[in-house]
Amino acid sequence: MSKKYITYNQVHNDIREAVKRHRLNEDFKPDLMIAIAAGGMIPARFMRTFLNKVNGRNVPIQVIGLSLYEELEIAAANGDTRPVEVTKTQWLNFAQSETSLLGRRILIVDEVDDSRMTMAYAVEEIQKDILAEELRQGMAPGSSGTTIGVFVLHNKEKPKKRQLPDEIMKNYFVGVNMADQWLVYPWDAIDIEEHDALSTPE
Repeated sequence: MSKKYITYNQVHNDIREAVKRHRLNEDFKPDLMIAIAAGGMIPARFMRTFLNKVNGRNVPIQVIGLSLYEELEIAAANGDTRPVEVTKTQWLNFAQSETSLLGRRILIVDEVDDSRMTMAYAVEEIQKDILAEELRQGMAPGSSGTTIGVFVLHNKEKPKKRQLPDEIMKNYFVGVNMADQWLVYPWDAIDIEEHDALSTPE
C-alpha cells in the first residue's frame, strides 16, 4: 500500500477549511469536543482555534482512549486470527465529573475514518453515557436535547465494517476524503524534517 505523508501545515489548513466548508460555527455550533486518543488529540486542538468561543471560553476538549490498531498489530504478531474488537484504554467517568453531557452539542474528533470500527464504538458508548445521565436526572430517554456530531480529518473512501446511525451521519464532517492509502501523520514522526521532505504538496 502506498504511503502519504501529512504535514502539520496541511492538517492546520485542512481543518481551517473544513470548519468553513461545513459551517461548523454557523450550523452545528459545538460546545464540547471529545477527542479519541491518541490520533484525535492534535486535530481537536487545531480545530479549537477555529471554533467560536462559548460564553467567552474556548470549546473544551475531553479525551477518551480507544485501541484497535495496536490490538490488530499484537494479534498479527502472535498469529492470532480471531476477530479483534475495539477496547477502552481510557474513559471519562461522567457520572462523577463536573462535565455534563446533557443538552450539549458534542463533536467527536479523530484523525481518520478507516474501517469506522473505532468511531462507531465511540458513538455507541457516548450514547450510553448520555442515556445513563438522563436516567440519573429522572429524564425520559432522549429528552435532553443532546446532539452528537463527528469530525474526522481524513476519510478513506472504502467499504466500512461498521455504520453510524442516520442521526449521526447528518452531522458527519470530513476534512479530506481520500483514497485508501497508508497515512503517515507528523505526530508519529521521529525526524520531522525527513517526514516533511517526504510529503507532497496538496
